[in-house]
Amino acid sequence: MATGLNDRLGDYVAIAKTLGVDAVVLVPGPNFTRVVSHPFMSHERPHLMAICADGRTAAIVPNLELQSWGLVGFEGPVFDWRDQTGYAEAFSDFLGYLGIESVAVEGQVMRVFVHHALLAAQPSLRIVDAEREISAPRMIKTPNEIEAMREAIRISESALERTLAGFTLGQTEKDIEQALILNLFAEGAEDHAFRPIVAAAENAARPHAKARKVPLQRGDALLIDFGARKGGFCADITRTFFVGHVSDEDAEIYETVLRANRKGHEVTRAGITAHEIDDAVIGVLEASPFAEFIRTKTGHGLGREVHEAPYVMRGNHMVLPAGTVYTNEPGLYLEGRLGVRIEDDVLVTETGSESLTTFPTDLRVLPC
Repeated sequence: MATGLNDRLGDYVAIAKTLGVDAVVLVPGPNFTRVVSHPFMSHERPHLMAICADGRTAAIVPNLELQSWGLVGFEGPVFDWRDQTGYAEAFSDFLGYLGIESVAVEGQVMRVFVHHALLAAQPSLRIVDAEREISAPRMIKTPNEIEAMREAIRISESALERTLAGFTLGQTEKDIEQALILNLFAEGAEDHAFRPIVAAAENAARPHAKARKVPLQRGDALLIDFGARKGGFCADITRTFFVGHVSDEDAEIYETVLRANRKGHEVTRAGITAHEIDDAVIGVLEASPFAEFIRTKTGHGLGREVHEAPYVMRGNHMVLPAGTVYTNEPGLYLEGRLGVRIEDDVLVTETGSESLTTFPTDLRVLPC
């Protein structure tokens, strides 16, 4: 497993060779951060590095970032530029030094104006979208990365329990959201991995709902989807609770989702495909009386980003190696009534799987 800067750069040398391009070009984002072990912002100032198939490297760095760039140990030439003069000359000098004809880039990360700046400097340059191949080294987490995720999850689960302990009937979704955010930071989060989703009753039927200033009522489902960020890595957890009372039908819906979630844990092992996991999990929902309320796939990879490869869905035959972490989050969404989702962060192992999340999944009715 690559651990040092030169080793991590070597991953992209190999990718360039495999793709048959002269270089891989990275821009600030999760892959860039993985290489240099330092977070640089993605903003109006282009900042990029090239890793060539022949092992050479070079970077374009905004002048104001030079001091920070000096901390990462990058040994290739740096072409810096200032706001006052613009970056066109830096791009021309960068490509002139490299003498390359083709590059692979991250299609989901590189912004259009950076793409255009490369072509303006060298119109003949062939640019290939290799998002999947470039992001692949991140899929297998190192022991240190897994420990960072464990800590992010521990913080998240502690914050959730603190939030539930303070729950009272009549609180709004916004009240709960704000309490959860405060508790995440009180427990030691560096940031939240994404804006929490706190949704009750019919709002919970929207998978990416926004919290409202609507008081919760007895019998409501309460869906909370959230996560802390720690050490640069994310947690992503969803639990669904009921307020004061749960009807028999709502309990059956919950237990159906829970069976699907448990099926995901049961089938996961190194060597299984994302398709096979999704087929098993969604198959449980399809065999239930609530099949018409399926709206989402099983889940997605988790790491430096909340959503990353592998995407756990039918048709994705990517093999999951040991060290992959993905979200197992089946759900049922009854428009106008309620939504139920149960989400765990699952580590794929050689012999099966480990749930990094430990917050109980049994049906829980909040006292009020």
